[in-house]
Amino acid sequence: MAAVAQTGGGQAVPTAEVRVCQWLVERGRLKEGDLVRARRLYEETPDGTLSALLARLGLVSERDLAEAWSAQLDVPQLSAREAPELPPADVDVSVRFLRQHHVVPIQTGEGGALGLLVADPGDAYPVDAMRLACGRPLALHVGLRSEIDDLIERYYGQGRSAMGTIVENMDGVSAEEDVEHLRDLASEAPVIRLVNLIIQRAVEQRASDIHIEPFENRLKVRYRIDGVLHEVEAPPASSTSAVISRVKIMARLNIAERRLPQDGRIMLRVQGKELDLRVSTVPTSFGESVVMRILDRESVVFDFSTLGFTDAFRQRFIEVLKRPHGILLVTGPTGSGKTTTLYTALSSINTADVKIITVEDPVEYQLEGINQIQVKPSIGLDFAGALRSIVRQDPDVIMIGEMRDLETCRIAIQSALTGHLVLSTLHTNSSAGGITRLLDMGVEDYLLGSTVNGILAQRLVRRLDPDTAIAYEAPPEVVEEFGLERFTDERPIRLWKPGQSAANPTGYRGRHAIMEFLPMSDALRRLVMQRAGASEIERAAREEGMRTMFEDGLAKAVAGQTTIEEVLRVTQED
Repeated sequence: MAAVAQTGGGQAVPTAEVRVCQWLVERGRLKEGDLVRARRLYEETPDGTLSALLARLGLVSERDLAEAWSAQLDVPQLSAREAPELPPADVDVSVRFLRQHHVVPIQTGEGGALGLLVADPGDAYPVDAMRLACGRPLALHVGLRSEIDDLIERYYGQGRSAMGTIVENMDGVSAEEDVEHLRDLASEAPVIRLVNLIIQRAVEQRASDIHIEPFENRLKVRYRIDGVLHEVEAPPASSTSAVISRVKIMARLNIAERRLPQDGRIMLRVQGKELDLRVSTVPTSFGESVVMRILDRESVVFDFSTLGFTDAFRQRFIEVLKRPHGILLVTGPTGSGKTTTLYTALSSINTADVKIITVEDPVEYQLEGINQIQVKPSIGLDFAGALRSIVRQDPDVIMIGEMRDLETCRIAIQSALTGHLVLSTLHTNSSAGGITRLLDMGVEDYLLGSTVNGILAQRLVRRLDPDTAIAYEAPPEVVEEFGLERFTDERPIRLWKPGQSAANPTGYRGRHAIMEFLPMSDALRRLVMQRAGASEIERAAREEGMRTMFEDGLAKAVAGQTTIEEVLRVTQED
């Protein structure tokens, strides 16, 4: 009989499940309050397991649950993609039983043991039943419930996926419909389930963006995962109008307006995560293209080390950040983590004796104790207009979402000259390029020289999964080409490449920044006054000890945090 733990007067929880729940809580995958509520409900539930209830309530993701069970029972995880093409020929079991309990036989292993893929190892009944029915030992594997259901359909059904099953229930959806019909269609259960499935799978795969793109004969769905787009299973082209209308209704957009771009946001809870989806639609040749940016408010961590700051780098950056006045800029292309770096900087100086006001478009994350202003150009509240009002609010620190025009730059410089610390972002490729960009915008060189304290440039590279990364000896020609001896005393020099696992087929998990920081010195200020070019400023900064983004990336590749290929991909160095 399995060891159990009482929940306080109701149904007992097996010890294995207690350990699984504790594992999820300790790693931030499950909130303590959600677990308490689920346990209370579990006490009143006649059957099932606590872990299955957590997944059913959307409090944890299927992937997190599978990872937890795999870790606690030391049972391997298996992705449906790694399963054999055909089921074991010598196993005759009820398909209804497999679907009901979310288990599927996959292969005959060593010693005649039958491989069994299960979604909930905490439920002993289906495992014991399969062992009795097959009359042989079982080799357990843990998988995702949705993938197991798809695999059962592939093995014993008509090969339909979960999405295909939903689509079959959508009768007579044509590409062009009137607005009222579209509104009704988008509110029907199959379309709601379809859009929910697209969002749920994006969250499961840790996607940062969902792209829904209509083309002439098909609807394409792509997820951006760790900065790289991946095409995934999509609904048929006939459902395009219904799917896009459903997203627009969720974002409170006008579904009758298809000629102009629209922006909105969706707040929802998916698999235990409080998500904020920023929705953007633009008209294209074959309909409206939709992009949803997923902001996971709960999992974001404003920590310099997590972002990719080394100890020495962080110390120099904080020295500049703690100056009482001046301008600190963060530069890089869209999606390079500039705003997250600024939020982290603000969090580090956010104390009771410092008043901080931000002007953003949009406000991505709510920061406790900081006054955040959302710009609304439609009513005349732009960056420059908001800034003019902010300086009368007696702030110590001002954060501007982006230096977009000369007027904003001039107000920011005036604020820095009058004793404020100003943080902002620019779209440039390097830290030295930030100076030339401001000069090109019309800012006077003597004002730049006297106000800018430092410029940080950054890119995001994919981080290797430490559990699967594979080390190899760097070829001599690579060592010589990139000068890798500068970054380590280890001999021979090792580099790393991504490995693969069922839980993480790409071998990467998350991203962190590679960066360069240009603190303004007297010599650099003189170059600014002389309106020197970006290359000349960068050369002088390197002579003073600045490490370029490319060099920072090489150092992190040698340290096993990323790969040489990733560094080359984002810096485009030859």
